[in-house]
Amino acid sequence: MASGDLVKSNVDPDSLPMGAVLTPSGRVSAARFPGDVPTTPPFQTDELVALDEALADATDETGIRFSVFIGDLGDDAFAGASAILPSAPEPEHAVLIAIAPNTKDVVVVSGKEVAARLNDRVAQLGVTAAIAGIRSGDLVDGIISAIRVIAAAATIR
Repeated sequence: MASGDLVKSNVDPDSLPMGAVLTPSGRVSAARFPGDVPTTPPFQTDELVALDEALADATDETGIRFSVFIGDLGDDAFAGASAILPSAPEPEHAVLIAIAPNTKDVVVVSGKEVAARLNDRVAQLGVTAAIAGIRSGDLVDGIISAIRVIAAAATIR
């Protein structure tokens, strides 16, 4: 599906639970109460497995701890991603690929011990790889592409 295409949904809007609505694109958007656990994960199992394998492979190949964050990064996406990095495993030896789907921001930040290997050029390569997948409508593919590109660039010495 190309960006902007409308999809005819087979979901009856009257059958949706309280707090849920059928969007014009055919997607069901549902609100949750604080503390409620989602009833369905945002990604398919095979997508999660592929993402996990890409993260593990990149970490094994480079010795850098790869992490991904998907969510709101605030008004300053770089500052938001930089604030999240310390909560990643081994933040000094980590790279964080942060994506804010609503604002379409993609940010790559790295810890101080790997900053020389993950410079601005490498980060830009990762952002470009992520955007290509995201624009084609596949968020997980974009993330995996970014992980692989950053890992390849960080491995080259």
